[in-house]
Amino acid sequence: MSADPTQVLAFETDCHIFDGCGFPAPGLHSFLFEPLLGDGDSNLYFNKTMLLALLGSIIVVGFFWAAFRKPKVVPGKLQMVAESGYDFIRRGVVYETIGKKEGEKYVPLVVSLFFFVWMMNLWSIVPIAQFPVTAIISYPAVLALIVYVLWVSLTFKRHGFVGAFKNFTGYDKTLGPVLPLAMFIEFFSNLLVRPFTHAVRLFANMFAGHTLLLLFTIASWYLLNGIGIAYAGVSFIMVIVMTAFELFIQALQAYVFVLLTCTFIQGALAEHH
Repeated sequence: MSADPTQVLAFETDCHIFDGCGFPAPGLHSFLFEPLLGDGDSNLYFNKTMLLALLGSIIVVGFFWAAFRKPKVVPGKLQMVAESGYDFIRRGVVYETIGKKEGEKYVPLVVSLFFFVWMMNLWSIVPIAQFPVTAIISYPAVLALIVYVLWVSLTFKRHGFVGAFKNFTGYDKTLGPVLPLAMFIEFFSNLLVRPFTHAVRLFANMFAGHTLLLLFTIASWYLLNGIGIAYAGVSFIMVIVMTAFELFIQALQAYVFVLLTCTFIQGALAEHH
């Protein structure tokens, strides 16, 4: 099993440019962690990303429980922040995409997804944690699978088998001879490509962002030697810039994930013409 990247970095803390050692570039090993409990050969396996996902869930649930356990007509600061976040997703995403009447029942799901994904992304810039959970493909994949199952089941429930088939294949008899080809492409795109891209879009952005942060952080330390100090300063400035940029991307990717979720739900509920 590959070593924990924190252990690798600790081993190379004395490695600087001109010391005769190579640059410890980040790679796939930076996304692998030794288990905190158990090992790969046992039924018990618990590592850093699982711990962060668990803590993130507790933080999100705890935040909203603390904000709304004793709601007031004139909200306090915590309740006001929670209401603002909830209302932003409800009105700005769910109502705008699905509609108020149809979308109200899906607000709790979409709000939960948004804040959970956002919290998983935020771990990237939290000291000690310093890793976005969604940079591990299994986490976005499971969330995308939940949305996929909901979307497919809603489509069958609303339109029946024939209607769902038309919905998935984009059936349009006016297409004439190209109809079979168009239906095949739409079917493949909707049922296979769509859930894949839903997960990969979140994963790829967080994976790339974390890699860039690691690259500039390691470079800042590696260049701290001789004339390399000037370049280390530039690299450290890039760490600050990339951290600020990551804050924006983390929220944006959570927003895009739930926006696509609402788009899928709206497509399942819409009438096929």
